[in-house]
Amino acid sequence: MTATDAMGLDALERRLAQDLAWLELPSKSWVPARSVDGRRVVDVIIVGAGMAGLVASGMLKRLGVDNHVLLDRAPAGQEGPWVTYARMETLRSPKQLTGPAMGLPALTFRAFYEAKYGLAAWESLGKIPRTLWMDYLVWYRKALDLPVRNEVTVSAITPRADGLLDVETQDASGTQLMTARHVVLATGRDGLGGTYVPPITEGLDRAFWAHSADAIDFEALRGRRVAVIGAGASAMDNAAVALETGAARVDLFIRRTDIPRINKFTGIGSQGVIHGFAGLSDDWKWRFLDHTLAAQTPPPRDSTLRVSRHPNAFFHLGSPMTSLVQAGDHLVLTTPKGRDEVDFVIFATGFRVDLAERPELEAVAPFIRFWGDTFPVPAGQENGELATSPYLGEAFEFLEKEPGTCPALKYIHGFNFPATLSHGKLSGDIPAISEGADRLARGIVRELFVADREIHFANLSAFNVPELQGDEWVDADAAPEPAHAAG
Repeated sequence: MTATDAMGLDALERRLAQDLAWLELPSKSWVPARSVDGRRVVDVIIVGAGMAGLVASGMLKRLGVDNHVLLDRAPAGQEGPWVTYARMETLRSPKQLTGPAMGLPALTFRAFYEAKYGLAAWESLGKIPRTLWMDYLVWYRKALDLPVRNEVTVSAITPRADGLLDVETQDASGTQLMTARHVVLATGRDGLGGTYVPPITEGLDRAFWAHSADAIDFEALRGRRVAVIGAGASAMDNAAVALETGAARVDLFIRRTDIPRINKFTGIGSQGVIHGFAGLSDDWKWRFLDHTLAAQTPPPRDSTLRVSRHPNAFFHLGSPMTSLVQAGDHLVLTTPKGRDEVDFVIFATGFRVDLAERPELEAVAPFIRFWGDTFPVPAGQENGELATSPYLGEAFEFLEKEPGTCPALKYIHGFNFPATLSHGKLSGDIPAISEGADRLARGIVRELFVADREIHFANLSAFNVPELQGDEWVDADAAPEPAHAAG
């Protein structure tokens, strides 16, 4: 790849700085400082510095909320799934989507790519390589000078009597305590729970199986028989890596009698969906998402072909797993079609909401309202995944299951994938992540200003810097000043 017509990232950053200056961005800092117990209160703590966390930070900075910080447990450059458990070759999203750019042309992936490699390279690019997207996010963080602290784990979020939130963290130096006015959980697909595997795994030695989001030693599977459970994107990606690494054979066991082929929600994507979904009544939100989940999302065509081009890859449709038992040094997997001996199983079975798996939310978990607590599900539309979605407010804030039991919940915002039922796909995927972050940040700004209304009014009352000096005009109706006697 040549870059003969590329401007370079330094030039792009100068262009971005000029754009921001012309737009008078970022806005001036305006939130009154607070202190408690001898330390500065942080206006917003963002948990997670992946794509969602970065654009949330960018929006807060844009709106003048400078006193915020992002905390991520991963080392710098490894935030999110892109270079960890994501194993696709390229992103599913079309390359031209502006994603986290916040409406700034110089902040788009296209601008980044053209600056590095040139226009000709952009025009010949198909889809975005996964690791290059991570490079872009690393640059995005640098270009906006976002306040990220890496290798910090949030271990507890506890409401205080004064309405603030204590946030306990762990890092290499030990346990630290921060106090915040708002906390944003930009924690991705498993942000309110963890990975899901079927109960059939109970009692099985972990040496024989993994979830697709686990760190997997694919080299150890060279020459082995691998089973993959599922037919989604992660199933194809993990099967492909196993095959490319040298697995003897890979069998994909698929419950359905056909692999889903139509991407329903993407098919109706529009600005109407982005901005209008949150305005739907609860029954219509449920109806849209239930229909989408029932149809399921197809794996990308390229990912599926990446598997099927291997002669030692086998697709088993209509083959739900009914039994999985250890037999010496291998497993025996049973479906309605027969028994298969395998050496290792990868469960590409997704994620689930389960607050018991999030110890940092222990203090508030019992009070959080979920859709299953508040929405009477129509007959025929029962859906356990939707029932465990959090029922969120206008700024992605958690609401109380019983009013008055935990008022501090309105200061904790679920800006992660489980927010989809309340807000649409604004908090987890590339296409509308900027719009989601804008909604989040504006809601937080509104809350911060209202909470400090007395301070702002006092500042208004005290402000006395004149713009006029009094010598700019003459009152035509004023009595003339008496003439002075001649000396």
